Amino acid sequence: MKFRLFLLLCLFWQVSLNAQILKYSNGNHAWNSNSLGNHRVVLQFAGTSKIAHAKIDWRRRDEHPETKGIIVQDANGKNVAVFGADKLNRESADIYFEPNGAGKYYVYYLAYKNEGRSNYPKGVYLKPKPVDQNWLNEAKRTAVNTSVLEVQSVDAFNSFYPMEVIATAKETAAIKNKYATEAFVVFPEDRMFPIKMQGDLPYRWIQKGAASTFVGAASKGENYAFQLGVFALKDLNNVTVSFDDLKTANGKVISSKFINCLNTKGTSYDNKPLVEVVNVASGKVQPMWITIDIPKTTTAGVYTGNFVVKANGKSKIIVAKITVVNQVLADAGVGTPDKQTRLTWLNSTLAQANTVVAPYTPLTVQGNIISLLGRKFEINPDGFPKQIQTFFNAEMTAYTDKPNNILAEPIHFHFFNTPKTQEKFVATNFQMTSKEAGTVKWTVTNTSENLKMDLEGALEFDGYVHYVVKVTALKDVDFSNVDFHIPFDKGSTKYLMGLGEKGGLRPDTVKWKWDVANKNQDAVWIGNVNAGLYYNLRDERYVRPLNTNFYLQKPLLLPKSWGNEDKGGIQINVKGSSMLADNFTGARSMKKGDVLYYNFNLLITPFHLLNTDFQWDNRFYHKYGDLDAIKATGASVVNIHHATPINPWINYPFIEWKKMKDYIDNAHSKGLKVKIYNTVRELSNHAYEWPALRSLGTEVYSPGKGGGFSWLQEHLDSNYIAAWFVPEIKDAAVINSGMNRWHNYYVEGMNWLVNNVGIDGVYLDDVAFDRVTMKRIKRVLTQNNHPGIIDLHSANQYNKSDGFNNSAILYMEHFPYLNRLWFGEYFDYQKNNPDFFLTEVSGIPFGLMGEMLQDDGNPWRGMIYGMTSRLGWSEKSDPRPLWKAWDNFGIKGSEMIGYWSENCPAKTDNPKVLATVYKKQGKTMVALASWAEGDTKVNLAIDWAKLGLDAAKVKITAPAIDKFQTAGSYTDGKSIPVEKGKGLILIVE
Repeated sequence: MKFRLFLLLCLFWQVSLNAQILKYSNGNHAWNSNSLGNHRVVLQFAGTSKIAHAKIDWRRRDEHPETKGIIVQDANGKNVAVFGADKLNRESADIYFEPNGAGKYYVYYLAYKNEGRSNYPKGVYLKPKPVDQNWLNEAKRTAVNTSVLEVQSVDAFNSFYPMEVIATAKETAAIKNKYATEAFVVFPEDRMFPIKMQGDLPYRWIQKGAASTFVGAASKGENYAFQLGVFALKDLNNVTVSFDDLKTANGKVISSKFINCLNTKGTSYDNKPLVEVVNVASGKVQPMWITIDIPKTTTAGVYTGNFVVKANGKSKIIVAKITVVNQVLADAGVGTPDKQTRLTWLNSTLAQANTVVAPYTPLTVQGNIISLLGRKFEINPDGFPKQIQTFFNAEMTAYTDKPNNILAEPIHFHFFNTPKTQEKFVATNFQMTSKEAGTVKWTVTNTSENLKMDLEGALEFDGYVHYVVKVTALKDVDFSNVDFHIPFDKGSTKYLMGLGEKGGLRPDTVKWKWDVANKNQDAVWIGNVNAGLYYNLRDERYVRPLNTNFYLQKPLLLPKSWGNEDKGGIQINVKGSSMLADNFTGARSMKKGDVLYYNFNLLITPFHLLNTDFQWDNRFYHKYGDLDAIKATGASVVNIHHATPINPWINYPFIEWKKMKDYIDNAHSKGLKVKIYNTVRELSNHAYEWPALRSLGTEVYSPGKGGGFSWLQEHLDSNYIAAWFVPEIKDAAVINSGMNRWHNYYVEGMNWLVNNVGIDGVYLDDVAFDRVTMKRIKRVLTQNNHPGIIDLHSANQYNKSDGFNNSAILYMEHFPYLNRLWFGEYFDYQKNNPDFFLTEVSGIPFGLMGEMLQDDGNPWRGMIYGMTSRLGWSEKSDPRPLWKAWDNFGIKGSEMIGYWSENCPAKTDNPKVLATVYKKQGKTMVALASWAEGDTKVNLAIDWAKLGLDAAKVKITAPAIDKFQTAGSYTDGKSIPVEKGKGLILIVE
């Protein structure tokens, strides 16, 4: 009898633990979520009582639901009075309201309103209304008289079912009691049910129970994935998953080399082995994502293998049984990313080989001189640059035999023991360690009485130079100062940009100190249009900070060497015939064995010649639209933003890819190219992989205070930074942490888009990756003669939120791979001087050309740099009249000779009215732009011989250009009227 009673009690306990949960369904946008929230409970009241009482077992994942208000509406959408709630918690609540008759009622329990900017909203949840306790006490006498039909989400994307429906405290306690002697429990889970909660068990696992086996099915050639959900019963240190080969009963094998645990091992974005330590706090859930790249040659069958989860000296074996079917997937299944088939991309090494990218040429080495496109780099015996030369003409349109020297003497260090004495180094063992087409590397050791300086240098084909300078103390030593000197040839230092200075003419003196907490500054560019040098100062701990509104949330780390507890800085000033950049650290001491890294990088500018014909030929239309209408404008390249029908989700262009392909195929048939918006600065919440990315901790998603749009708060809880939001389609993005494995995915994604969708390039809206990733995407975008057009937009980064950096300084490492600049929002084209235009906006000193954005630019000033505004951006942004003028003149094939060149054959007699020439055989266009204080008249001085024209036979006219200028004739080139802030286009023929 006692045994039968025991069985009945066990059965009752089991039934209570496995009680049926509510039905969860899709509301199909049946209500306005902006005012009522994304979730509701559907009730049925059949009685006649004046008080309706429903007990709702809603199993909510949000913390502190008692702090959120409730709205109850009838079937007609009319609010009804709520008496209040009792026993309201995450598991359930008793809701009391005043019905207006039998019928359906809806309880909206996560109602919110958006505050703040529309594109950076803050979802604020409704607060509970004050309760009349007497009313509530009266209502509580009413028994449950209202049935709960279902829980609805406004659409499927907002649903919590099934992986975000929580287990109750009782159910969770039962699991803990059952495994009381264990350190952890493992719940194997299918890839179609990504684990989304780390603070709660999903009720699905209560139903299924923990298991020692996983059963799945895959195709030949498929990138297969599954999860091992580790539930920590104690604090776990160093959770690992080990595995052997998968085998069939008759001995067929899937090698363990095709298996990986994403959470613990991988390949970093810069192709280095990555090992992560996973620790899990007691009571938390940690998904361990397993990927199996099943070879296409695999024989069909059931493959079995052990996956051993270890932590705290304990282990659990999960037997995986994967049935491989006969179907062969040509694309590894990546065409269906909802099956998590692209997680393998996180460890991709695609396009990592440093092959030379057009228009660059292979490096050549003669002795200590390395030659690269348009430049030479000579190495001193101590390993530092002895001389750097460029061979670009002043116009940036051709090469010259005469070198432009950048250095007055070799770059060097001074380690001052006292202000008058210093370490004397002897260089030994200089050797070129690698001579490849894309990279040349060298090493050398410099030794003094107290120091050993081990130097590693590398020059890449685009003009990027990377130095690792490891300084080790051989004895205890004190320094009054450490100086790193870059002695510029004064003739190559007309302009300067960076270190808190806007781009323009170089000041006589620049004094700068480190302030990483507030300033994203560690670099400067100094040079002429056709010869310059960028350098930055870093140590071995450098981590790329966040940018574009988020610098202060993840700023630079102060280099221990250069910064020296904020004592370091830079002073730049003229010194005799040179211009010295003195990078100093201030006084410091080193103990024997101490190591400091004085690393630095150089960029030798320009990177290549101006491609003016590309500028005239490729006319961007910056808006999604009808292709016939776009072609009729004269545009040739269409930029497709996110939040458009074919590219709806920011930085995740993979969901509507078939629509995108149809659009691109149609565009190609009409002779148009199509580029898409896609970067990695932030990532849409619609990315299929977001739960897996969250399982990686803060590797991919930057840590932060959370908040933002309601979906993020409801599904991510906390520890993220809310980013761009599109109200019309409710696309909410989260900030990427910086340099991580998502960049490997990004490169693979670009490759897939080129080969499967046919994109002709990419539009970058600010950049959150470094030159390693930029080179890789340029390689995949230009494969098999694809155009691979990359244009970069940047808002002006010189503000508090961005750390007072210059956009051109921030992104200069990317310039070698860009086709066009679009600088951009908050760039003032009216008040800034020509030198600012030239250095910060035009791209010309770097071999690039650009376009203007803010307030539709200044078309007259833009023309002396070959820039216009961009069609489609706004109603007033209309370069078509200028395009027509270009075509009437025949600008393609012309030689652009800018005002900055001493060779410009046309000048005015007013230094504030500048002229750029576009020269053709027998015909020349002269663009004038004024920075004069008011309307003025200028006289042209023309070198007719340089133009190849006969002064006695030419005529000078101003063609009529809509919204730009009226027609005019200026036979002698005298008294040409130029309005304030505007200019003129003249045709000389």
